[in-house]
Amino acid sequence: MTEKIIKKSELSKYNGKNGNPGYVAVDGKVYDVTNCPAWKNGEHHGNYAGTDITYALMHEAPHGPKVLSKVPLVGKLVDD
Repeated sequence: MTEKIIKKSELSKYNGKNGNPGYVAVDGKVYDVTNCPAWKNGEHHGNYAGTDITYALMHEAPHGPKVLSKVPLVGKLVDD
């Protein structure tokens, strides 16, 4: 699969709602949480698909970034 380049202004489109895939950004990388049961309807414990969750994952989540190995890496997040 070719790595996608997703602009920060485009990330919010991938909110996991209305048939859209659910993507989250972490440390400049974008992951697809669409098929992850924990991210049903684009939400997981107060975090939302279509956003950069780096701070929450690194400082607030009990599991840390290791859970990202369970979801597909889509590409990278870039400035507009």
